[in-house]
Amino acid sequence: MNDLSIPLRERVEALQHEMLQQPQYEPPTAHLFHGGMYCRQVWRPAGCLIVGKVHKKEHLYMVVFGTVHITTDDGIQVVTGPYLMCSKPGTKRAVYAETDSLCITIHRADATDVESVEDELVEKDPNTLFAVGNKIKPLEVQQ
Repeated sequence: MNDLSIPLRERVEALQHEMLQQPQYEPPTAHLFHGGMYCRQVWRPAGCLIVGKVHKKEHLYMVVFGTVHITTDDGIQVVTGPYLMCSKPGTKRAVYAETDSLCITIHRADATDVESVEDELVEKDPNTLFAVGNKIKPLEVQQ
């Protein structure tokens, strides 16, 4: 899977497919709503690899602390928090935590609960490893 001629999103999707064969990690996730904004905080222990969902809208992605390897439009970058970037619609990220890390996304949203905000902000993907709220999907649903 080192063929750089394959678009990054396809490589991330292939990684997600391979991860189905491994034990899954459910990251502790906090959801905050305030003034038309939604913030999701995701804690990652060192050695953790997470493939996220595709977001429909532009949003902010922040590494609060820790060092992560993250897929971006420019390939894979290694960043150490604090670090802030803009994430474009249609982006699907893979993030590997080199050290214990806290990452946050901040979205403009009309919804005020986790299920509704995911409908508003996230593309439907039957192959994702996570259900609403970053809960692990049951194995029989993943395959």
